[in-house]
Amino acid sequence: MSRIGKKPVAVPAGVTAAVNGQTVTAKGPKGELKFVVNEEVLVKLEDGHIAVEPRDQSKDARSKWGMSRTQIENILTGVKDGFERKLEITGVGYRAAMQGKNLQLALGFSHDVVYQTPEGITIVTPKPTEITISGIDRQQVGQVAAEIRKYRGPEPYKGKGVRYAGEKIFRKEGKKK
Repeated sequence: MSRIGKKPVAVPAGVTAAVNGQTVTAKGPKGELKFVVNEEVLVKLEDGHIAVEPRDQSKDARSKWGMSRTQIENILTGVKDGFERKLEITGVGYRAAMQGKNLQLALGFSHDVVYQTPEGITIVTPKPTEITISGIDRQQVGQVAAEIRKYRGPEPYKGKGVRYAGEKIFRKEGKKK
């Protein structure tokens, strides 16, 4: 039994949710999101809660049960509050700045890296060494953060690069004389 899947998802105040077949639609103050649930999972909207359960006891249906419930919870949270991911830049001369809608990164290359902000995502640079990514789709916010981090991930010797806020980098010892 999925411990996550058993719990019904409460629809927060200020959010309207609708279940039409296998499609769950949520509309809130931040926007509107849809999620199409797998055919092996049954979704019901009953008195302010969305209940998710597997259609049968097959391993495949049970494995998609908890994930479907979590995705539904994420779209309800996203349209109400939104999601945010922070990145930190460490290194001499490494910095970030917004140039219109694009993010310009100076990461020690011979050229600046320009990242085009996708639709539905807001990127803010409160400090030159800090990037804040926000949006209503949790998956998209995490994907954008991962793509920016991929340009220059943190290296283990000096810790230079782009890292998630609060991420612990395993540091290695350098060469010994």
